[in-house]
Amino acid sequence: MPSSTPARSTTRPPTRCQRDDGRTVGFESDFFRRQAFLTVSGQLQAEAYACALSGAYTFGPTFRAENSHTSRHLAEFWMVEPEIAFANLQDIMNYAESYVQYLCKWLLEHCMEDMEFMAKTHDKSAIERLELVSSTPFERVSYTKAVEMLTGSAGSKKFQTKVEWGIDLASEHERYLTEVIFKKPVIVHNYPRGIKAFYMRLNDDQKTVAAMDVLVPKVGELIGGSQREERFDILKQRILDAGLPMESYEFYLDLRRYGSVKHSGFGLGLERMLLFATGLDNIRDVIPFPRYPGKADL
Repeated sequence: MPSSTPARSTTRPPTRCQRDDGRTVGFESDFFRRQAFLTVSGQLQAEAYACALSGAYTFGPTFRAENSHTSRHLAEFWMVEPEIAFANLQDIMNYAESYVQYLCKWLLEHCMEDMEFMAKTHDKSAIERLELVSSTPFERVSYTKAVEMLTGSAGSKKFQTKVEWGIDLASEHERYLTEVIFKKPVIVHNYPRGIKAFYMRLNDDQKTVAAMDVLVPKVGELIGGSQREERFDILKQRILDAGLPMESYEFYLDLRRYGSVKHSGFGLGLERMLLFATGLDNIRDVIPFPRYPGKADL
């Protein structure tokens, strides 16, 4: 009898890559014998462990090739990424809120001398900000509602980036939500599918995905996470729609090919947490050897 299980591709990873000028670069004698990249996230691999062990996390350096010269972006930073089986979007929002509050409480209990120094020399509201976040329930608002609120504030606040449904919220929008409208941390959820990654679970409306961002005063986005797409056919189509090479994600599809469970996870950038806690103005000051576009001397 023919199997109802989707057939697995036997396509091998590419051994040659075409350059912009049309010439090809061979990887046969390269260290990995194939095309390789710096780590963007450990999420996809952590999902494999989480589905087997019910929970897992990764912590390590990650890299971005974004040409962003802002006070909160680095080309190399450290990120902690928990991944939890049988967790949905609501669960992961609860976990993310609890985690941030735990970190704030830990700093207040174990690093008060350091926090007093930072409050005295850099940001006098640093301790007060940690106390607020550690003891205040986070506001939760859908992306659509957040856009409506920001649009409604256009009369009193002029944003550099126009607010409209479908854009990725900029830092100025995130900080306005946390510092002016709600005056506390905010979790924005259910983002448009077009601005989020292929692995985020598609909602029933087919327009949004089960994604969330934790926004905090002074910094903006501190955590990004989602419920993962566990449905094989939908995930495969999302990969195709994104124009990604299917052969690179066969192992990821295999996690769903023979059955899976709902699972979710998030990532917290360590340097952004330090930026938020210390009150420093630039993320390049909270890492010993900052690397950013045009700068990788050490």
